[in-house]
Amino acid sequence: MQASTEKDANTAIVTTTRAADLLGVAVSTVQKWVELGRLESWKTPGGHRRIPLASIYSVLRSGDADIAVASTPRQVENMRAFASAPMPDGLREVVDEVVRLRATRASGLLDTPAHINYDRIVRIAALLTDMPVSLISLLDEDRQWFKARLGMSRTETPRSWAFCNYTILDDKIMIVEDALQDPRFANNPLVTGQEAIRFYAGVPLLDKNACRLGSLCVLDRKPRQLSHEQTWALTELATIVSEEIQRGP
Repeated sequence: MQASTEKDANTAIVTTTRAADLLGVAVSTVQKWVELGRLESWKTPGGHRRIPLASIYSVLRSGDADIAVASTPRQVENMRAFASAPMPDGLREVVDEVVRLRATRASGLLDTPAHINYDRIVRIAALLTDMPVSLISLLDEDRQWFKARLGMSRTETPRSWAFCNYTILDDKIMIVEDALQDPRFANNPLVTGQEAIRFYAGVPLLDKNACRLGSLCVLDRKPRQLSHEQTWALTELATIVSEEIQRGP
């Protein structure tokens, strides 16, 4: 999905107003950034300014403080209205990811110290599901970062390794009973490498605007299944994590 997203971002363009909606800033700020060269742009023969979506990605990736601010309901409404409007094939994924990335940055959680509330959740998740590994992961542009972890020495992985890339595509729990038998993950370094992951179950984590930031997940180094009770418990714990995220860092 990421490769096609990059391709679409390189060719898609938006108006100044839509760029402001996606970035969560005023139109005047977008115009200022264009003048400063921070955002690329060009003008149509009719004199209307257009901004490549790839340039918006570049600003989002920069992680500047003036971008990583809490989204207002109005901004979210504007961004979702844009995402639901008719658009070329593939562009919807690009827009959804721009919105999701901005929400992840706005959560204020990336690269923050360990917190007892999150650490407790991963311990309980591991205990209730009888799993050796439990994680609270957040997906940034190029990496998967762990806000809390149990049984995993890594503090982050490349995003291309993240099982959670698929978890955030839906609101329901995602379960992979044997990663070696799943073509999406059979060649994943987390499966073929030292971690030797075989089982994965993850539930998306939501901010106050229902943007999927990452997941609460449990993993094992052997093929497994979850009981109905364990599936319910993991989902409930993910709801608790989401509520903690929504209260702010």
